[in-house]
Amino acid sequence: MGELSQLPNIGKKLEELLEQAGITNPAELQELGSKEAFDRLLLIDETACMNKLYALEGAIQGIRWHQLSENDKKSLKEYYHSLK
Repeated sequence: MGELSQLPNIGKKLEELLEQAGITNPAELQELGSKEAFDRLLLIDETACMNKLYALEGAIQGIRWHQLSENDKKSLKEYYHSLK
């Protein structure tokens, strides 16, 4: 497994999807941010759910997604629903 899977919330499957989306290391994920990374995932995985968006943000912050602040969760949830 690569560098991405060393981050919280990123397992082998999500790492593979991120790599397919052109995101190959933690620095790229950090630079893009969770929303842009999620947009890229949607292009190759139309079943991507809100939990993946939370997972990406948690990975960027270095925490499990369950530990995201309520404000972060609210913002990400609003973003997710704006895409539908």
